Amino acid sequence: MATTDRDTLPDTVKPTHYALSIHDIELGGVFNYQGTVKIDLEVEKQTKELVLNTHELKIKNAEVIVQHEGESNTTLRVNSISYTEKSQRVTLSLSTELPASTKALLVMTFSGTINNVMAGFYRSKYKPAVTPAASVPKDDEFHYMFSTQFESCDARRAFPCFDEPNLKASFDFEIEIPNDQVALSNMPEKETKDAERNGFKTVIFERTPVMSTYLLAWACGDFEYVEDYTRRKYQGRSLPVRVYTTKGLKEQGRFALQNAHKVIDYFSEIFQINYPLPKADLLAVHEFSHGAMENWGLVTYRTTAVLFDENQSDQKYKNRVAYVVAHELAHQWFGNLVTMDWWSELWLNEGFATWVGWLAIDHLYPEWNVWGQFVSESYQTAFQLDSLRASHPIEVPVKDALDIDQIFDHISYLKGSSVIRMLCGHLGVEVFLLGVSNYLKAHAYSNATTNDLWSALSEASAQDVNSFMDNWIRKIGFPIVTVAEEPGQIGVRQSRFLSTGDVKPDEDQTTWWIPLGLSSKNNSASGTADALGTKEETIRNIDDTFYKLNANQTGFYRTNYPPERLAKLGASKDRLSVEDRIGLIGDAAALAVAGDGTTAGLLAFVEGFQDEENYLVWSQVTTSLTNIRSIFADNEQTAIGLKKFMLRLISPAADKIGWEFKPEEDFLTMQLRALLISSAGGAGHREIISEAQRRFELYFSGKDKSAVHPNLRLAVFRIVIANGDKAEYEAVKQEYLNTTAVDGKEICLQSMGRIQTAALAQDFLSFIFSDKVAQQDMHTGATAMAANPKVREYLWKYIKDEWETVKEQLSGNSVVFDRFLKMSLNKFASHDIEKEIVAFFKNKDNRGYDRSLVVISDTIKGNANYKERDEPLIVEWLTAHGYV
Repeated sequence: MATTDRDTLPDTVKPTHYALSIHDIELGGVFNYQGTVKIDLEVEKQTKELVLNTHELKIKNAEVIVQHEGESNTTLRVNSISYTEKSQRVTLSLSTELPASTKALLVMTFSGTINNVMAGFYRSKYKPAVTPAASVPKDDEFHYMFSTQFESCDARRAFPCFDEPNLKASFDFEIEIPNDQVALSNMPEKETKDAERNGFKTVIFERTPVMSTYLLAWACGDFEYVEDYTRRKYQGRSLPVRVYTTKGLKEQGRFALQNAHKVIDYFSEIFQINYPLPKADLLAVHEFSHGAMENWGLVTYRTTAVLFDENQSDQKYKNRVAYVVAHELAHQWFGNLVTMDWWSELWLNEGFATWVGWLAIDHLYPEWNVWGQFVSESYQTAFQLDSLRASHPIEVPVKDALDIDQIFDHISYLKGSSVIRMLCGHLGVEVFLLGVSNYLKAHAYSNATTNDLWSALSEASAQDVNSFMDNWIRKIGFPIVTVAEEPGQIGVRQSRFLSTGDVKPDEDQTTWWIPLGLSSKNNSASGTADALGTKEETIRNIDDTFYKLNANQTGFYRTNYPPERLAKLGASKDRLSVEDRIGLIGDAAALAVAGDGTTAGLLAFVEGFQDEENYLVWSQVTTSLTNIRSIFADNEQTAIGLKKFMLRLISPAADKIGWEFKPEEDFLTMQLRALLISSAGGAGHREIISEAQRRFELYFSGKDKSAVHPNLRLAVFRIVIANGDKAEYEAVKQEYLNTTAVDGKEICLQSMGRIQTAALAQDFLSFIFSDKVAQQDMHTGATAMAANPKVREYLWKYIKDEWETVKEQLSGNSVVFDRFLKMSLNKFASHDIEKEIVAFFKNKDNRGYDRSLVVISDTIKGNANYKERDEPLIVEWLTAHGYV
């Protein structure tokens, strides 16, 4: 449907079905392929031209067959085929008018290339774990598998189509592949027949349900699988669930597999709708731009998000695999069965899948305390972006779908899921899920809007959900609730929070509905005061010996207490939940940055957490302190004082937990050990640095490979590189080149970024941009360098000096390019560098990352203002307390 606020295809025809055939694939060289697509069309308006999407394809032939009831069909000649590259469209001009209210069949033959930019139909390079099938394409060093990635607008890179989310259709798909390879698609295989091409077969798949083009998928390669079945019955039978890998890796798919079948059953139960397809496949893809992609019935993943090796992997990846599997399977209902009407409502897909993904993991692994993790990671990360002027509402206008990739950000995923968690906390999980189930049933195999979801939830809860949630979705930013105390009562006032601390009156017009979640001495967390629906209010009969707002950090807002109250809460921390402790630390750190609090106040507050034993709370403490150390790194006196502060704070806990893992040790304790050793080593703990160096030497000399536990590789490698020189760096580089651990390359890149010299920085940058580092991983090395004050300036210099190289390597995939720039440049705290960045990009074509440049600029300016304002006060406090 063409509307004024969206640049969409003309609404003259509507596709209802595609029959797509891919054949004559070149297994090498330029990797060309041929295709035929037949699209059933309903003609809505009389037209003499057909406009559809295509990108980097060549349409060789096209014809339109008009179907007449009871009469023979007529064929319309296509007079001309013209491409509009900027809008990725092709116009087929017909010899005569196509009459309205008729059915037609558009038949096209085309050719394309299996690219290497992780978009459309693409190839992934890998080193085989075992001898591969003879037909697998290879070059000097690597072999290749083929797969697709179509979200958001890349189905058009693989075949000509009407590539918009609300132009749903069914699909028949077939592909010609070598006899010794395996083909996969959304649906089960229907039949295989011999191809005319010698040594090849054509694999034909069952017809899909009606779905959006971005959810179509296929893959072919030297695959094997592990299999299990759902425990629930679907139409009388258990469904097959498989994890596919290239040969030699399938056993590493077992952990994902044991989660996947449970998650499918769990979601079928809570959504009260059975999983809609006859099978569920998960595929590990060796090069992948995102974390995973929810293609209906064939979910694709980067290897670190689906593979886990009990003997070699860091345990933290277990948490990642479990969550990403659940997130993508949630999409099989929320996104695939019911799809957002247009990309502006992307949050309906991603915000919900994020929240319900964590709900599933909490159901499977209650001992992980994933809501504490959610508050320390998702919630705080969403706050960080949404506290910038450059943020955007959850539901953001998208005129051109080609700009959508920048909206796959922390607002859509993490703020979206945070406000869903807040709403669910208010309505209750059962009522909320009933509304969700009704929404899914009402819009199955169709498209829906935010208002459709609110209507279903309003009906289920008998509350006007739209009235109190609308501002959360359609307005930029979030509130801070400022508390003023008087005897027996408190005043609460809401205003917009900006990390720069300089909200102007015209930026503070929104009044949010805020669930106050008051817990007090006589009132457990379940008893809550009314929500705040005005700018300010007074709450009476407060027991001021103990109270806290926003119990369990369910509401998406920050709270600013009087300093004396914050100190009292710190002293009563044993009465606070893990989520509450994390929230208080996160709020105190953010208020210091904005100038509503002070860094001295934050340091005094976290001093009280020296005896903390929870991993998630320590994670928030170290994240907040690491950010402060990063911002104030240029002043040597401040940097040394903050390092000593960190060392004194963390040493007792690090010394207590030790190096040795115990049998049956719980997941969070394992994580805590790695965090404390890494943080203490980074703060200069001499004994820990020496022990890390000893273990490093044993590991890399080959004397004792067990000297570095898989969970401690990152901690040990980082500490030793930060305190070493070229020899240690080269040892980890060799580990990168030779590791067979699924997480090994990521861990090595994160560690190598801890280098301390210009020469090693230059070598590392050359390595990142060599053919040794996959495009999907380049941002990992850059992120590590950006977080390292000693070398981040060399990263910026490289981007400037080698811009053509950077652009050439990364610009083929806008998601990858945007992420690389954002992660490389967002840690500076200098007005001069911010101006340099603005000047450098001023006259360039920045489409695809223009929003991120504004975010980078805002972030740096906020850091620089904070540094200038707070530095003298920090030095004063550190001196008074013996750290300087």
